[in-house]
Formats: sequence, C-alpha cells, structure tokens
Amino acid sequence: MKVYDTVTAAIEDLRTRGYLADFNLLFDSIQHDNNTVHPQDFEIIEIYRFEGDSDPGDEAVVYAIETKSGAKGVLMYGYGVYSEDMSEDMIRKLGSK
Repeated sequence: MKVYDTVTAAIEDLRTRGYLADFNLLFDSIQHDNNTVHPQDFEIIEIYRFEGDSDPGDEAVVYAIETKSGAKGVLMYGYGVYSEDMSEDMIRKLGSK
C-alpha cells in the first residue's frame, strides 16, 4: 500500500487509478449520484489514515471503495470532533480493514 503525506495527494492518486465517484457518508449507507449503497453492497479496497499533528480537526480517513454494481470512488471521513453518526453496520464496515 502506498503512503501519502496529505489527504489531497491520496485522493488525486486514487482518481488517476479510476476511483472517480465521490461517496458521501449517510447514517446507514454511502451515496453517490443519488445512488444509495448499503454496507453489504460495497467493498473497501484501500484505507489511508491521516493524523492531525497540530490540529485534531485535520484527522481523516480516505477509503477507496468499489460497489457491487462496479462504481469505484472515494469516501473521505473526518473523525474526532467532527465525526458523523453511523449505524452499527456502517461502523463495522468502515472499521473492518
């Protein structure tokens, strides 16, 4: 797995490798282009974690995701103070790698 210095570098490289969809995190699923994708319908291919050395608000995780329907994209999740509420299924899925 590659190592990136910044979230931007990770996302840019994933884009060049075909991860073009922008996924948004919902309570019990992810979404792109008005398509809702539940945890059982996508796989996490790669994960990159970034620690906020000087600012805890900079803590984030970048996921490279592929859906069962073939969509490939990126989900960026900020954790810590700004973290989102998620269902248990989503917590298990995103924490599974």
